[in-house]
Amino acid sequence: MSELTVTGPTRIDVGGDAPYQVLVGRDLLGELPALLTGAEQAALLYAEPLKPRAEALAGLLDAAGVRALPIEVPDAEDGKTIGVAAGCWDALGANGFTRTDVVIGLGGGAVTDLAGFVAAAWLRGVRWVPVSTSLLGMVDAAVGGKTGVNTAAGKNLVGAFHPPAGVLCDLAMLDTLPHADLVAGLAEVVKCGFIADPAILDLIEADPAAAQDPASPALRELVERAIRVKAHVVTHDLRESGLREFLNYGHTLAHAIEKVEHYRWRHGHAVSVGLIYAAALSVAAGHLAPEIAARHRRVLASLGLPVGYEADAWPALLAAMRVDKKARGSRLRFVVLDDLGSPTILAGPADELLEAAYREVIA
Repeated sequence: MSELTVTGPTRIDVGGDAPYQVLVGRDLLGELPALLTGAEQAALLYAEPLKPRAEALAGLLDAAGVRALPIEVPDAEDGKTIGVAAGCWDALGANGFTRTDVVIGLGGGAVTDLAGFVAAAWLRGVRWVPVSTSLLGMVDAAVGGKTGVNTAAGKNLVGAFHPPAGVLCDLAMLDTLPHADLVAGLAEVVKCGFIADPAILDLIEADPAAAQDPASPALRELVERAIRVKAHVVTHDLRESGLREFLNYGHTLAHAIEKVEHYRWRHGHAVSVGLIYAAALSVAAGHLAPEIAARHRRVLASLGLPVGYEADAWPALLAAMRVDKKARGSRLRFVVLDDLGSPTILAGPADELLEAAYREVIA
């Protein structure tokens, strides 16, 4: 692996009513105590695979004079339930957790979503800090304050907007991340390239292998660019009343795939297929040039991400999309592209158009 030549964290500002910074770099845990000023306790949510890191972080907190309250939760999407959140609230109550205390989410996107939701609801909102250990968490779930849990009806249908006090994206955490998980996180990076920053696509096309190397300057630049895209969007639209909807490019079908697969698929893999579908729908609706849709397939395939799905799954997927958060009544809404960096909303497309676009996914 090549070594990073950049030293020190990059600080990316997220504005709005509750501004904070996203720190990107290597070996950043020493920055955490500065985000905990005034706290006597810090609840530390983590899943079992990260227990050694959680114990090390608890030691750092104790050394900084903050009592660590470790709370182990089920791994991945199994942890994103009301029942798990309720167990966390019981632990906070039993330990006298107050408004000045802090919740820390150590893990990937699922733990981040859960930790933020637990913090948003406890005492109607306490501070929280995501310490991301996955690429997906760094470029997506940790930034923007969108928190939530899953229900039987679908993914992330119960939640709250609750910006963190700060975000730590320690790239050293990616050194031991399974390669499949790292690549899955790149789907969200690719999405940012198509909706806002085409330089991301150029970087990946120039060297797909470097994009998958956690120690490469290329991956660091990709992470920073993707975070800047999201930071700009959520600064201007925290509650998804307009601009933030564009971050859902590819996600309507992606969330449907996750539901049909009972959340056994990685989120990034579902997003990859969802991007193929959204591009095909953009073309079918007369918004996008076919060569840009073809570029979706080339970029995603170069990273080893899936670009197709099952032919007979369409009825189940369509049913799942009808309860998507972006739907308005019976009208489905999709983010589509007019061009690179130019997303827009397609509302109420005909079922025939939706099915025609899906045929491109199974082709």
